[in-house]
Parts: sequence; structure tokens; C-alpha cells
Amino acid sequence: MSGEPRRIAVFGAGYVGLVTGACFAELGHRVTVRDVLPDRIAALQRGEVPIYEPGLDELLARNRDRLRFTTEVADAIDGAEVVYVAVGTPSTYSGDADLSAVWTVVDELPVVGERLVVVMKSTVPVGTGERVRDRLDARGMGAVGYVSNPEFTAEGTAVRDFMRPDRIVIGAFDAADGDLVAALHAGIDAPIVRSDVASAEMIKLAANAALMTRISFINEIANVCEATGADVVKVAEGIGLDHRIGPAFLRAGVGFGGSCFPKDSLALKQLAANSGYHFQLLNAVIEVNELQKRRVVGKLRHHLGTLRGTTIALLGLAFKPNTDDIREAPSLVLAGRLLAEGADVRVWDPVATSDELHGVTHVDTVAAAVAGADAAVLVTEWPELAELDWEALGASMRRRLLVDGRNMLDRDALRAAGFAYEGIGRGAG
Repeated sequence: MSGEPRRIAVFGAGYVGLVTGACFAELGHRVTVRDVLPDRIAALQRGEVPIYEPGLDELLARNRDRLRFTTEVADAIDGAEVVYVAVGTPSTYSGDADLSAVWTVVDELPVVGERLVVVMKSTVPVGTGERVRDRLDARGMGAVGYVSNPEFTAEGTAVRDFMRPDRIVIGAFDAADGDLVAALHAGIDAPIVRSDVASAEMIKLAANAALMTRISFINEIANVCEATGADVVKVAEGIGLDHRIGPAFLRAGVGFGGSCFPKDSLALKQLAANSGYHFQLLNAVIEVNELQKRRVVGKLRHHLGTLRGTTIALLGLAFKPNTDDIREAPSLVLAGRLLAEGADVRVWDPVATSDELHGVTHVDTVAAAVAGADAAVLVTEWPELAELDWEALGASMRRRLLVDGRNMLDRDALRAAGFAYEGIGRGAG
């Protein structure tokens, strides 16, 4: 396939859109990123990166000669051969994906004289491509191509995931349009999976569902370990060495969060229901994940009794390390539940902040979070938490109680320092 530079427009300057635009610029293409938020575009034009994603700021700086940022549709697609749609598709109250931003992009596209290919990078329900195709045809834009090219980047490792992916999935109505999108990725060494549009859409949803299932499975095993005295860390090690299973996504914890897994699980569940199928396994996966967060509160009650009047430190706000994204983060559920129980809640995170958490106290250091606290809950496995002097931190606490929601810390060392240590699924020891 030809790797000649192309002109690409990316609609959406969020986590997916910015990484997509920056990485295509790194591959030699000329990219214009468009967003509806003037402040975000102004910041990018000044060289400021509005999100936290390791390596992204360096990538944007290195390729600034091939990158432009705008709020104007006409400016974005001027001379573009490919338009990537990378806008948000959040869940609605019914559980369906909200495609209003997608439709806005499609409807804003002007009729152009030259060939243009619209590429869907946003996660959308199966059948969206057919609907977009019909909408374009109804507007007299039958010459505009359409390709589904779902993203498989994880926040915190998004740049690496784009440049060194496990696979590149391309679903197209017209093979030539698929060839064009494949050529955009020249320089990336990865298998290319070619399919119809509907299958490409399903690959994205099915992949996330499989990962979510593994997480909920190991969390269920963790709960059984607690009931029987087994240690889920050793159990996960033992089953992960089976080549048929592997070790990935077998870490027990407080459950998954973020912008993708919760949203995509609901979207796939609703897609199945709308098609007349009851997706029993996925329903269980979602339920296990919701209950897992609340089990942490039960562990605190077990040690403290009533939580009213206690002070609880939540260590970590982002849904995972190396990102400032708090969407659907377990910390939000925990904070809300603890406040409802009457506890005072302090929150520490090295990069993430939130205006959604009303009634909590944000602090700048772990020491400030745990000073005088009755318990600390490790919610996000930020690496710096493993390097702290926990014996000294414990001396400042009212009670030395630590709930390790990620099984990150050394259980024996914490107990030797006088802590009552509670992990997830660590019944032994």
C-alpha cells in the first residue's frame, strides 16, 4: 500500500481525536483537528495540551508544522481527503449510545467536489455505518465514502497503542476506501483486519466486552477467595500461566471505570436488547462491577462500624494511572457512598481533579490525605504510592487501616507497620 502523505481532518479534540491527529502527523500526514470548544482549540494553538496523556505533548510539539487546530468546519476539511470522526458517544438514560455529536458532524459536512472518505473512529453501535451511509445518500453525497476504523487505544498508553497496535480494523462499503485508510497507517507494523462495516463496529464492542468479562470474572474469584481463605493474587498467577488464558486483565480490584468500558457495556447490552436478545453474561459482568465498588465500603464498616463521623482518605481519583480522566471512575462511587454514610472524605490524585465531587476535600499530598484519618483506600494504582514510607504515614493516622483496592502494596510490610490491611480477594495471611 502507498504511504504517500495525505490531508486529514479530525473532528474531535478529546483523548481519541488528539492522539489520532498527533499520530497521523507523526506518520507524515498533514492534519487539521477541529473541535466545537473554542477554549480547547485556543489552548492547542498556543501549544498547550488540555488533557493528560503521556507522550502526547511531545508528539504534538514535534509535529506542529503538520498540525493545525480550528473550530471551523470549512477550514478543517479544506483540501482534506479523509475526515475522521472522533467525537464522544456517551450513554443515554436508556443505555443507548448518544450519537448526537456524530450526526452533527455528518450533517455539517458540506458537499465537496473532490472525493472524500468519512472514517468513524468513535465507538458506535452496530448499524451506525449503514445509517450514516443512508444519511449521506439522502443529502446527495453518494460520492462520499465511509469506513469504520475503531480505536483500540487505552488512556495512559494511547500513543504507544496507536503506533504499535495489536491490529488495525478497517470495515468499508467500498474496498478502495478501505485501501486508502490502510495506506494512512503505512509505517505501522501490525496486522490489518479487513471486514464489512457492521463487523468492524462489532469487533470494537466485542473486544471491550471480553476484557470487561475477564475483570469481573477475576473479581468474582476474588470474592470467593475471601470467603474461603485463598489468595486471589496467587490464584491469578496460577491460572494466568495457562497459555489458553494468559495473565492480562486478571488483577482483582474495585472494578473497571473510564470512558469506554461502562459506556460500551451498556451500549452492547442495549443493542442486544433492541435486537430481541437478552445478553445474560454481559448483564452479570455489569452487575459484578457495580457491586465490587460497594464491597470496599463493607470492608470499612467491618473495621470501623458506623462510618458516620469518620475520616476516609481516597488515594486516587482517575479511573486508572497515567490519565486525568475520571469518567465513571470507581472513586466517584466510593466518595458518594461514603458521604452518604456520613463520613468526611479527602481525595488525593497527582493529576486528576473533579468538580463533580461535592462535599469532599481535595488535598495535594498523600500525607495531607491520611493525617488524622480513620482509614485510607487505595483506589488508583499510581506508582508513587508504592514508594511511600507507610510506617511514617501510619503514625499520622487516627487508625492504621488500609484498604488496598488494587492489591498493589506489600501486605506483609503494611501489617508489620501496624496496619490492618485489607486487599481484594486476599483471604490468606
